[in-house]
Amino acid sequence: MSNWKGAAGVCINEKNEVLLVLQGVPGEEKKWTVPAGGQEQGETLEQSCIREFYEETGLTIQIEKQLSMRTGEYEDSKVSFEVVYFQVTVIGGNIVVQEDDDWIQDVAWKPISELDQLALVYPDDVALIESLTIQ
Repeated sequence: MSNWKGAAGVCINEKNEVLLVLQGVPGEEKKWTVPAGGQEQGETLEQSCIREFYEETGLTIQIEKQLSMRTGEYEDSKVSFEVVYFQVTVIGGNIVVQEDDDWIQDVAWKPISELDQLALVYPDDVALIESLTIQ
């Protein structure tokens, strides 16, 4: 069994919106998720989070803190995965959807109060996201 490691960035703005990407395999239904991706050789998970966030959204971020970890196996059980979630803050850039990216269809700020109305890759991420809302 091979092991896949990655990082995800959870970014909440002052309006209690979370930045999500609409993604999916070309030809399949697209679903919303926080920006995330695989760790490349020689990267820390923090560096992976910063790189993937920029590649998927066009935004530059800084890591605030580590939040949680998701682990599991894909359906065929030949690959296990481990994704570390980080709370992040946008420090620059502009939202950009890469024209040559067949996976990412949209990038948008979504109200946390409306997450239950969206098709999400990981619906159980809602509890983590809600725990970060600004009071």
